[in-house]
Amino acid sequence: MILLNNSYVKLIIAYLLGVLTVLGFAPFYLFPVPIVTLAVLFGYCRSSLSPIRNATLGFFFGMGLFSAGVTWIYVSLHDFGAMPMPVAVVALIILCAYLSLFPALSMWLLTKLRLTSSYLWAALAAALWMLFEWLRGTLFTGFPWLLMGYSQAPFSPLAGFAPVIGVYGISIVVVFSAALLFFWIDKGGRQWRYGLPLMLIWFGGYGLQAINWVKPQGEPVTVSLLQGNIAQDMKWREDHLENTMETYARLILESDSRLIVTPEISIPLFSDVVPKSYLSHLAEHARNNNGDVLIGLAERGAQNSSEYYNTMFSFGSAPEQSYRKHHLVPFGEFIPLKPIFGWVIDVLQIPLSDFSRGSLDQQPMNLAGQSVAINICYEDVFGEEIINQLPQATMLVNVSNDAWFGRSIGPQQHLQISQMRALETGRYMLRATNTGVTAIIDERGRVLQTIEIFTTAALHGLAQGFTGVTPYVRMGNYPALGLAGLLICFGLLSAFRTARKTR
Repeated sequence: MILLNNSYVKLIIAYLLGVLTVLGFAPFYLFPVPIVTLAVLFGYCRSSLSPIRNATLGFFFGMGLFSAGVTWIYVSLHDFGAMPMPVAVVALIILCAYLSLFPALSMWLLTKLRLTSSYLWAALAAALWMLFEWLRGTLFTGFPWLLMGYSQAPFSPLAGFAPVIGVYGISIVVVFSAALLFFWIDKGGRQWRYGLPLMLIWFGGYGLQAINWVKPQGEPVTVSLLQGNIAQDMKWREDHLENTMETYARLILESDSRLIVTPEISIPLFSDVVPKSYLSHLAEHARNNNGDVLIGLAERGAQNSSEYYNTMFSFGSAPEQSYRKHHLVPFGEFIPLKPIFGWVIDVLQIPLSDFSRGSLDQQPMNLAGQSVAINICYEDVFGEEIINQLPQATMLVNVSNDAWFGRSIGPQQHLQISQMRALETGRYMLRATNTGVTAIIDERGRVLQTIEIFTTAALHGLAQGFTGVTPYVRMGNYPALGLAGLLICFGLLSAFRTARKTR
């Protein structure tokens, strides 16, 4: 027991708790784990009155979580971005340290307020954790990966809160549950004033799952989601272009589905240099199916402009439409603060690494009798942006190239993020990816069909359109942010009163 109370041992345990928390996310889906690991972390923090010590515990927890959970970034930087190994390792450590500042700050501020009420402490812990998650997902274009709320999709009863308060709201519920669990165990399980609200929260989430926020729109549509399995180191090679074009042409022509979807920039060419005969042949096939095909291409901007876009084009029965990616990946698709970080372009061997942004207010495409909201790769991480195309959209389509993640857990984590978007919006999510995970996800966030990763194949199935508005589609993150703000105000007021009494 004395050993476990050693400060250095506590830091090691906090780090290991962060590592274990990754088991709550895909591909493991052990949703109770983050609640248990956070409860243990809170036990250590509650026993100390030092803001610096608790901030350090929060930092080490974050380092464990992110160093184990985002290892795919190293694969992107080194294996495919050609960044030297030492530089890639240092870059990953710096990123993990930056991300770990957010749980550290939440623990520092929570301890600084010196709250005596256990309920208020638990509520404020949840509010601060969620608020700093939101800041992490917003600052510098945002990196909202491994939010605690994602760990509950789609199997946990807490997933029932997704259509109401979204992933950030679920983060509040997860952290609050962890704090209540700590207090309940700390009292030997005898005080039901902690156990009862914990069970009410979980039964409440289960009850919310029984609510049908949306209803089916028309008949299911046949879909084919194509997985070309083009190796990342071969994708942009000119001598491999013909093989890529033949692969996708074959997969398209073999499909009789009304909606056919290829991954992002499936054909590594600018749209104005793709042979017109190639596109017209595929468009004719789509019209013969009484449907449409979505093809990912790079698109040049206006004449004499240096701008170019990551774009999805539709061809077939409906008039030709396009969607330009809006939310770009820093250092992968654009270079922030070029005067400072422009040198990164020379280090990373990433083709087309400085895209321009599409408009945020783009509308859904009318395809195969459905209103389809397109999002490209990283964009589905931002639920508050996805809902800009709702409630008009009857289904969601995510196209991605997760070959950048290699054989890591990154593609599975990205799949879970798509599952959360389906839960929040009450819409099917169709994922067409280069190497996987290609999948059909229903409005409850359940994966109905998928195909083996790193195979060249097409996923054929049915997708049901839905209409209606979930509370999250109507209000976005505002309820979760409002709840967090209200709890923080109560905490500050309580801390102020306590400080006055001790003077």
